[in-house]
Amino acid sequence: MSKTIKELENSAIKFADDRKWKKYHTTKDLAIGIVTEGTELLELFRFKTDKEIKEMLKNPKKKEMIEDELADTLTFVLMFSGRNKIDLEKAFFNKQKKAEKKYPVEKYNGFWGKPGIE
Repeated sequence: MSKTIKELENSAIKFADDRKWKKYHTTKDLAIGIVTEGTELLELFRFKTDKEIKEMLKNPKKKEMIEDELADTLTFVLMFSGRNKIDLEKAFFNKQKKAEKKYPVEKYNGFWGKPGIE
């Protein structure tokens, strides 16, 4: 069953609110949480080769660790957007439109470089 972004957002906020954690979820602390959880995800890949990462993803226990950190990161993103009344779907598509202009297919097809630096 697929959920909407809003349903996920509401679920994350309800979980925290049921535990009276709102006082810990200021805008600053939620932003820090996004980075902290993202770093915990990144830490799982430190010093790993592409081959080792593929093997990790085949291992159910290690894959679950990756999924947990990814879910933790998403939880903080959802709480940040929900607590700050940011329409995450709208923000995503607005940013994608900006990226399409910044990185036109004709110029960046099979190539990535920072505009103005490449």
